[in-house]
Amino acid sequence: MRDAKGFTLVELMIAVGVAMGLLAAVYMEVNSTQRHSTSIERKVTAQQDVKPALDIMALEIGMASYNPKAATDLWVNPANCSAAANQNYRGIQVATANSIVVEMDITNAPNSSGDCTATDGNGSLSDCSEIISYEYLSGTTDLRITRETIRCASSGKRTTGGAQSLLGATEVSGVPRTVRVINNTAGTGNTAIPVFRYYDGAGAEIFPTTGNTAPIPDIRRIEIVLAVETEDVDANTGQRKKLIYSTSVIPRNHAIQ
Repeated sequence: MRDAKGFTLVELMIAVGVAMGLLAAVYMEVNSTQRHSTSIERKVTAQQDVKPALDIMALEIGMASYNPKAATDLWVNPANCSAAANQNYRGIQVATANSIVVEMDITNAPNSSGDCTATDGNGSLSDCSEIISYEYLSGTTDLRITRETIRCASSGKRTTGGAQSLLGATEVSGVPRTVRVINNTAGTGNTAIPVFRYYDGAGAEIFPTTGNTAPIPDIRRIEIVLAVETEDVDANTGQRKKLIYSTSVIPRNHAIQ
């Protein structure tokens, strides 16, 4: 009797079926890995944007009320550069849930080239980067944090380069944005978290409350919270990934009467 050679049709069909099953399993695993990798990449990108912004805010807000010359009547109204009506507010002239304006006497007057040197101040707020405004814009086309430097050359002489996006960008700006800031966005499933929260020396939250009438001189700690979501939708969930970053700032100079 001759030896049988080759495979039967049934054996070939079984082999092809097994191979296709293995290929499908490999494809699903590779696809899942790619999706997971993309999700991690978006999270890392968001962190790379949010963390430096949070660090800058903490550094500058922490310098509020710095007055090395112990100058009197130093503080100004950031809206018009006139002497602030509330000098006891010192270097925090505006403090709400979505905005803060800090003032500090940190530089000398600009040199002939317009450059400022970070020294011990000169007893005025007419120099570079001594008045800084942060504001959260929650409009649907914004969802960003802005930073603005204000310079008061003298009373009534206010100059500013305009508010610049620190975190996020407008939809119409043409600037690619990786995150949206969603602290106080309206709608089901969205967040309602103040960007800034203020605490007194006993650790009690003293505001934000309605308007700007809270006890600003009593501020001893400021909590900054940035709730963000990725601009791109997560392929695994079909939703934008939401992340929250926070830090606490102690403006030590603000406690000095």
